Amino acid sequence: MTRLVKPDNSLDNTSMNPQQQDMHKTPTDRADANCSFVGSDEKDTVRRSLPSVILNADDWGRDAETTSRTLSCWQQESLSSVSAMVFMEDSQRAADMARQYGVDAGLHLNFTLRFSAHQCPSRLMEHQQRIARFVSAHRLAPILYNPFLAASFQYVIAAHLEEFERLYGHPPNRIDGHHHMHLCANVVNGNLLPSGIIVRRNLSFRAGEKGFVNRAYRQWQDRRLSRRHRLTDFFFDLKPIDLPGRLEAIFALAHHKSVEVETHPAHDDEFEFLMGGELMCRLGEIAVARGYLLRPGEDRGYVEGMK
Repeated sequence: MTRLVKPDNSLDNTSMNPQQQDMHKTPTDRADANCSFVGSDEKDTVRRSLPSVILNADDWGRDAETTSRTLSCWQQESLSSVSAMVFMEDSQRAADMARQYGVDAGLHLNFTLRFSAHQCPSRLMEHQQRIARFVSAHRLAPILYNPFLAASFQYVIAAHLEEFERLYGHPPNRIDGHHHMHLCANVVNGNLLPSGIIVRRNLSFRAGEKGFVNRAYRQWQDRRLSRRHRLTDFFFDLKPIDLPGRLEAIFALAHHKSVEVETHPAHDDEFEFLMGGELMCRLGEIAVARGYLLRPGEDRGYVEGMK
């Protein structure tokens, strides 16, 4: 098992040049530097006024290592929020830690990864595995509506919602899915997600990155989602991290749009990126949102030119 890396707060920044010192600052440090002459309330106002990007960590509660790594990133202020798995081996501890540390948690629907919590209801596991066999049978299976699984989808989603509320003390205000399976035709066409909550949209792509049919389907589905749910304007995966200029261009969109970037701290390269100074260097003048915050007063539907 990989040893967890904790922030080294003992580093003597006086030995660094100004550029190196700035690279190791958190967004809060930068905001404090820009408003050090005002009180705490005014500082909070300045921080909220900065353009910010949503960095969301998936798989919170999947297992102890994933949860602990994600919490380290949260304490480093390199994450905005997490997507919580229920019926998994670390779900209860993760919920307790979310309350203790004020972690913004949404629901991470899981149709494909076998539930690992002790004493998980056998009926629930049977319904989940029926769904898993179908959506894993072919890469196009998720876009096909299966009437024979309608009851299974409804049952598994209802169980997720009930368990999340039991663990966190309130219903989820946003939902996404493991391997993006919350976008299955059975879920979207069946209107199985609570109306009015935030739902993760399809991944955003630049022109030419995907074929016409692929892009057209994603566009159509996002427009349909936007009729019942709130969406960000853009959604990207953190990877590839090393593609020159990619992350800088994504972060720059946050000047005027709501942007979510999906992260997985369980992956070594993403964990090191989130915990090190490179993230802050790539952000430029953009802050990491503290919470899953959409820009107010904007249409959350399909954004022309992407998807």
